[in-house]
Amino acid sequence: MNRMSRPSGLQQAETPVGTTPGYMPGFGNDFETEALPGALPQGMNSPQKCRYGLYGEQLSGTAFTANPPERTWCYRIRPSVKHSARYRKIDLPYWASAPNVDPDVISLGQYRWDPVPHSDERLTWLTGMRTMTTAGDVNTQVGMASHIYLVTASMEDAYFYSADSELLVVPQDGRLRFATELGLIDLDPGEIAILPRGLVYRVELLDGPARGFVCENYGQKFELPGRGPIGANCLANPRDFKVPVAAFEDRETPSTLTIKWCGQFHETEIPQSPLDVVAWHGNYAPCKYDLRNYCPVGAILFDHPDPSIFTVLTAPSGVPGTANIDFVLFRERWMVAEDTFRPPWYHKNIMSELMGNIYGQYDAKPQGFVPGGMSLHNMMLPHGPDNDAFEKATFAELEPHKLDNTMSFMFETRFPQHLTEFAAREAPLQDDYIDCWDSLKKHFDGTPEGDWDT
Repeated sequence: MNRMSRPSGLQQAETPVGTTPGYMPGFGNDFETEALPGALPQGMNSPQKCRYGLYGEQLSGTAFTANPPERTWCYRIRPSVKHSARYRKIDLPYWASAPNVDPDVISLGQYRWDPVPHSDERLTWLTGMRTMTTAGDVNTQVGMASHIYLVTASMEDAYFYSADSELLVVPQDGRLRFATELGLIDLDPGEIAILPRGLVYRVELLDGPARGFVCENYGQKFELPGRGPIGANCLANPRDFKVPVAAFEDRETPSTLTIKWCGQFHETEIPQSPLDVVAWHGNYAPCKYDLRNYCPVGAILFDHPDPSIFTVLTAPSGVPGTANIDFVLFRERWMVAEDTFRPPWYHKNIMSELMGNIYGQYDAKPQGFVPGGMSLHNMMLPHGPDNDAFEKATFAELEPHKLDNTMSFMFETRFPQHLTEFAAREAPLQDDYIDCWDSLKKHFDGTPEGDWDT
């Protein structure tokens, strides 16, 4: 029997046909949801016979002995082994994994790119992925990769999951729908989604063409940062994360499933949709978050805080206090510090910083860093405001000032990020970016006042 009650083909709990997907609030919670009444067992995980003739199956995101374990029990029409057959390798040449060190590419430098232009080609989520940098090693499950996606077409009877990584998706232009095993997520610019390792999904184009950024996390999964003295409020609040309610397809049509495994891509053919989870419960699930709900905190008297104060999500490493990845957001906020240079100061950092612009103007780079663009300041390379930003901040009348209509982000990692051949040779690299600091002047003249008139 085919169930085609929604445009995506999924039958969903608690949501009338034709409306937007339904969600449950919370981050890392234990959720339970069912698309058919009574499909979810109560008081146990593995009954001898599941209702509706379903199969019970566990999806584990951590080792069984992790504390706490992350797992979800799924009650599905077919077990996943029926969605897996003989595999053949396929080539997705623009999607690279670490280690990816091209001896002819220089990754040592400060780099910036204009937006990768939209394409007239038919590009799906898989064929439209363009890797910009890689870091660490996908085989030892440390590090990350950063990508640009270009999507002009929906995946048709085609599905995907990554055995290597969870994906943090940051749209910049166009709207996507992620039809996942555990439910539907519609994603707009200004929102983000987390797609867990091992989760099967299909990506549909709602409004396009679509373009955005992806952080592929090989290591421990993203979590909310410790707030320390900040306390219980502000930053990203758990209740603002949204997890989809159960949805399923009972659709028997020839389909393909692609798996990313140890940096390689493999495809298998199956006779049905694998999105057949009728009910589920657990704490390992996709989610989305509206970045406009992020509540920034900062200095209210003097000095500029470290950018870590703007962390939305962090993926821990084995080194205390040092992340595998931090996802940092620079959004609208008030600047009120007294007698203070307000933009981010000049620095070099053990972390490597890849930035992307979702919309508006970034205060430290008022020229050239445009929506859809990216920049990379690799580890232990100095960077900071260009001359225009420095002059404006140095001589400004320090009244309360709101940075408005701005949203940029940073993928920050403890690993050096290596440019791919695409980033070095095909993406629209701004060759003159390094020159943005040329006009910085010497103001030292040996006097306490300095020569600020020049």
